[in-house]
Amino acid sequence: MFCRLLMVGVVGIGGLAAYNYWSDHGWPAPSRAAVLEQTAERQAARVASRATAEANYAASKLGVSVSDSALTAKIKSKMALDDYVEAHAINVDTSGSVVTLTGVVKSVYERDRALGLARETAGVTRVVDKLRIRTKAVD
Repeated sequence: MFCRLLMVGVVGIGGLAAYNYWSDHGWPAPSRAAVLEQTAERQAARVASRATAEANYAASKLGVSVSDSALTAKIKSKMALDDYVEAHAINVDTSGSVVTLTGVVKSVYERDRALGLARETAGVTRVVDKLRIRTKAVD
C-alpha cells in the first residue's frame, strides 16, 4: 500500500513538472526588473514617509512662529485702535501663548488698559507685565 501511494506521489509531481516545462502556463518566476522595481518602490515609500515626517515637523515649528507673530499683531492692533493706550510706547513680545509687555506708560489706567487688551486676546494664556509708569519730574 505504501509503495503504491509513493508511486502515485512521484508520478503526480513528475507530471506537474512536465506540464510546467512543456506548456506556457508554468510557475511565474519574477524577473530581475520586477524585483528591482519592487525594491525601488519600497525605498521610495520609505523616503517619502521620512520626508513627510520632516515636513510636518518643520510646519509645526513654523506654525508656532506664525502664531506668535499673529498674536503680537492682534495685540498691537488693539492698542493702536484704543483711545487710552499709546501703542507706539509699548513693546509686545510673544512666546508661545505668553505675552510680555514692556515700555513706559503715562498712568496706571493706561497700564491696566494695555494689560486688559492683551489678556482678552484669543490665544493668550498669560501676560507678563514689565510696563513702567512715567513719573513726573519735580521742578
